[in-house]
Amino acid sequence: MGFEGHKRNGQQSQLIPLYVCVALGCSGAVLYTIRLAVRSPEVSWNKKSNPEPWNEYANKQHKFYSPVRDYSNIESPAPKYD
Repeated sequence: MGFEGHKRNGQQSQLIPLYVCVALGCSGAVLYTIRLAVRSPEVSWNKKSNPEPWNEYANKQHKFYSPVRDYSNIESPAPKYD
């Protein structure tokens, strides 16, 4: 009864921008999750070559952007386990 208006040559041209936006959003979420898994210091994939990966970030800037401080000159307050 009301479905005749939805059949238009087998393709809905008005839905293409919606599909593009949904595809971009999903791919952005997947890429961000992969970035977090690969680049984040909280994740360690190989414990044999580097058993203590958190020690690499003792004097590195972990924040994305900090206009106030330069973290390369500040010593880490974390305890050193030798």
